[in-house]
Amino acid sequence: MSTQQSKGKAITWIKRIGFWGFLFFLAKGLVWLAIGYWFVK
Repeated sequence: MSTQQSKGKAITWIKRIGFWGFLFFLAKGLVWLAIGYWFVK
């Protein structure tokens, strides 16, 4: 019972970190594109 519960908790953490990691890298990529555009302009 405890192994199943800890496994579920680990999967929840992976999903949460994956979501925030995706948002972080998306924002970082957009910032770098904006900086590159500003330098070229």
